[in-house]
Amino acid sequence: MSIAESSHPFDAITETELRQAGSVKWTRFPGTIGTFIAEMDFGVAPVISEAIRAALDAGLTGYPPQPIAEALQAATARWYADHFGWQVAAADVRLVSDVIAAYEFAITTYTKPGGAVIVPTPAYMPFLDVPLRHGRRVIEVPSVEVDGRWRMDLDAVAAAFADGAELLVLCNPHNPLGTVATRDELLQIADVVSDAGGRVFSDEIHAPLVYTPARHIPYASVSDAAAAHTLTATSASKAWNLAGFKCAQLILSNDETRDAWEADGGWAGHGTATIGMIAQLAAYTGGEGWLDEVTEYLDGNRRELAALVAEHLPGVTVTAPEGTYIALLDFRATGLTGDLGEWFRDNAGVAMTDGAACGKAAIGYTRFVFATPRPIMREAILRIAKALEARAS
Repeated sequence: MSIAESSHPFDAITETELRQAGSVKWTRFPGTIGTFIAEMDFGVAPVISEAIRAALDAGLTGYPPQPIAEALQAATARWYADHFGWQVAAADVRLVSDVIAAYEFAITTYTKPGGAVIVPTPAYMPFLDVPLRHGRRVIEVPSVEVDGRWRMDLDAVAAAFADGAELLVLCNPHNPLGTVATRDELLQIADVVSDAGGRVFSDEIHAPLVYTPARHIPYASVSDAAAAHTLTATSASKAWNLAGFKCAQLILSNDETRDAWEADGGWAGHGTATIGMIAQLAAYTGGEGWLDEVTEYLDGNRRELAALVAEHLPGVTVTAPEGTYIALLDFRATGLTGDLGEWFRDNAGVAMTDGAACGKAAIGYTRFVFATPRPIMREAILRIAKALEARAS
């Protein structure tokens, strides 16, 4: 039986059901297959549903109670210790509404007005936009492809620090390239940052979603130097499909960020949702079995996606990600120009993110989220193929 012919329970989820659920992924562009936003189409783990129902039945709908916050801090620390080998104190885990709130805290902590943030590209779109809202410059550093695998251009990063940058954005596992950095790669990054006297914002939101043989290694865990210049952000939101629940975690690994948090009065954590804390606590303490099932299915999807592109989209390439459920499709050889997201929505009925939104390095690409039932993913690729064939004729 091929991957495409599997009978996994996730395969039974239909487009109609997804549209009726009302997610932005399936309602923003009516009539299209939604692959443009990083969320999954597989619902949530039963243990999370049960925790949410119990909270509602108990009337737990007010502001976040301290015992739940402390339980989530401890659960996050245990998850990092058990799965990634990084021992962090529960007190060094702080709760925020999302990773962008954490990013803003890093920008205001580590950079001055008018300073610059280094964003390796292609990048998660807000990483390019948010610094501008805080009066900072963005220096785009295009990633380099070596033997079919994307890596950070460390010479260009060093040059950007020399140009006045103060903060490097490290997305690991990488959205949208799918790279999961090795320990040696992380140590090399730490050397460049330390030599420059810079700082790092490490986005690890996709850390639980890594495919064998890749392994997630927290950046701040690789050396004392890395810990001293890093602010780490993570969340259960991507791995357990909880993006709308407004909860994420900061992990503090140096006195500079601890002092900054205290000086800020914890304001960066304002808006963290009680129901989000409850959901993420359930994920970290009882959701591992569901996560394992989902990760296995996504592993099949990423391999099937590569096969579908090779079979049906001549001239288009895709690099199978080592982690995340996001891939970049390279349409440069097709001659398509302009807003590729708009073109494929109009001509194929498939909603993808135009690569240009991820930085200049991604012009000619689209960002494709494959966390969807396999029959729907296959239909999306067939629609894209039909649109390209019609254009060619």
